[in-house]
Amino acid sequence: MELSMMLDYAGDPRRAADEAAALESAGLDAVWVAEAWGFDSPTIMGYLAARTERLKIGSAIMNVYSRTPGLIAQTAAGLDALSGGRALLGLGASGPQVVEGWHGKPYDKPLGRTRETVELCRRIWRRETIDHHGITDMPLPPERGSGLGKPLKILTRPVRPAIPVYIASLGPANVRMTAEIADGWLPTLFVPEKAAEVWGGPLAEGTAKRSPELGPLQTVAGGLLAIGDDAAAARDLARPQIALYVGGMGAVGKNFYNDLAVAYGYGEEARRIQELYLAGRARDAAAAVPDEFCELMTLCGPEGYVRERVEAFREAGVTMLNVTPVGPDPAKLIETVKSWL
Repeated sequence: MELSMMLDYAGDPRRAADEAAALESAGLDAVWVAEAWGFDSPTIMGYLAARTERLKIGSAIMNVYSRTPGLIAQTAAGLDALSGGRALLGLGASGPQVVEGWHGKPYDKPLGRTRETVELCRRIWRRETIDHHGITDMPLPPERGSGLGKPLKILTRPVRPAIPVYIASLGPANVRMTAEIADGWLPTLFVPEKAAEVWGGPLAEGTAKRSPELGPLQTVAGGLLAIGDDAAAARDLARPQIALYVGGMGAVGKNFYNDLAVAYGYGEEARRIQELYLAGRARDAAAAVPDEFCELMTLCGPEGYVRERVEAFREAGVTMLNVTPVGPDPAKLIETVKSWL
C-alpha cells in the first residue's frame, strides 16, 4: 500500500505545495491536487514537479467538460515530462453546479464524456494520428468550421506512452465504468466497512470487462490522520467537509454525495444535513453529521486503533492510503504510518 495526501486547495498554494514537498523525505508517495472552482491544478502540479524528486503528482480531479480531451492529454504529458514520469491523471465529471455554474457548459453525457476522454488520452500518448468522431470531433467536420482542420498527432514525444488514469466516481454506472477502463479509482467519503455493500456489485461487473493489460484496479481513499491518546477528538475536523459534500454539493435530489450517505444508511441524517446546509446553517449541518460517519472515514485515535483503521482500509481494497495529517508534526505522522505499510 502506498501513502498519499490531498493538497489543501483553499489556502496559499505555494505554502501547501512546499509543505507537501517537505513530506517527501518522510515517506509520502504521492500528492493529489484538487481544482474545484479555485486555483487550477496543472499550475500547482508543475510547481510540485519542480520542488520534488520522487513524489507522484496527480490531479484530483480535472473535469472532462472544461478542457478538451486533446488539452487534457497534453497537460498530463507535459506534467509527466517535467516530473520525469511521475504524473497521475485524475479525471471526473464533477457536477452540474461547477460545470454549468462556473464553466458554462451543459452537464450532459458524463459517463460517455469520461470514457471518450480516457480513450483519446491514451491514443494521444501513443502518438496516434487522431481521427475520431463522437461527443468530441477530432478534427472538426468541415461543415462545422473552416474546413482547415486535419487529423493530427501530438507534436512532442511523451515520456511514457501510458500515464495512469484515475477516475473519480460514486454512482453504480460510473463505478462500473471505472473498474472497466481506469488504472485507478478515486472515491470520496469512503467508509471501508460499508464499501463492499455499496460498490461491490458495480466493481465486480466492471472488472469482468476489464482488459488484463490494465492490471488490478488501484483504489485511493483515506481521511484525517491523527495519532495519540487524545487524537480521537480530531475526527470532528471532518464534520465541515462531510457537511459540505452531503449538504452543499448539489441541489435536493441532485447531490451524489447525499445519495452516498443514504446508501451508507444515514438517510434521515443526510436529509437533515442538506436541509440545514442549504438554509445557510453550515455549522448546524456539521453538528448533524453522525459520529459514526466521522469515525469510520478517518484514522484518528491511539496508535493501536489507527493501525486497525489502516488495516480496515487495506481490507476494503485500498491500495493508496490518502491521508490528511493533523497536528504539529505531520512528518512524524507520515513516517509512522509509512512504517506500517
